[in-house]
Amino acid sequence: MLFDFGGVVTTSPFEAFARYEEASGFPVGLIREINATNPDDNAWAKLERSDVDTAGFIELFEAEARERGFDVSGATVLELLSGAVRPTMVDAIGRIKEAGLALACLTNNFKPRTAAESRHAARGPEADRVMAMFDHVIESSVIGIRKPEPEFYRRALDIVGVGAAEAVFLDDLGINLKPARAMGMTTIKVVDADQALAELEAVVGIVLRS
Repeated sequence: MLFDFGGVVTTSPFEAFARYEEASGFPVGLIREINATNPDDNAWAKLERSDVDTAGFIELFEAEARERGFDVSGATVLELLSGAVRPTMVDAIGRIKEAGLALACLTNNFKPRTAAESRHAARGPEADRVMAMFDHVIESSVIGIRKPEPEFYRRALDIVGVGAAEAVFLDDLGINLKPARAMGMTTIKVVDADQALAELEAVVGIVLRS
């Protein structure tokens, strides 16, 4: 069982992005549009591979936003990344663990290098507790590869010790699911927790909801 974290185990940062965009008078979806442009080599990609620190990210991201005619605060965007833990997902992860299935978290994140960066990257005690439930945590900032690069998934399967056909992967982004599906994994796009868990129950044959 392979879970993305943000937008799957926690609420999506896209919700926070939309609130910030609306409050700032930006077009809703602007931040996602910036992130989706040149996705293999933009500010987000470089941050999540640890090619730049947060100061470098802020500079690059704000330049990308200015190219579209908007002054978006890169520091504020980083502060919006941490979502609230979804209790139903945590309960499901606990049931999967009790059933004896291997659990891994596959997450694109960034590695803090200073105290200020640690504040940006902090998940909070509840999220840290959930993260500790996984047998393996595979982080883009640690291995230097990020979703949706195919090598990320190959590395994850090697770490967990399973073949693609044995793996089920949940993510809220179709772009991250596509290469996993092409490799032979069963994939579930998370629109909301109840929908995702219903699909997961059908795949694994375990009751995951109260």
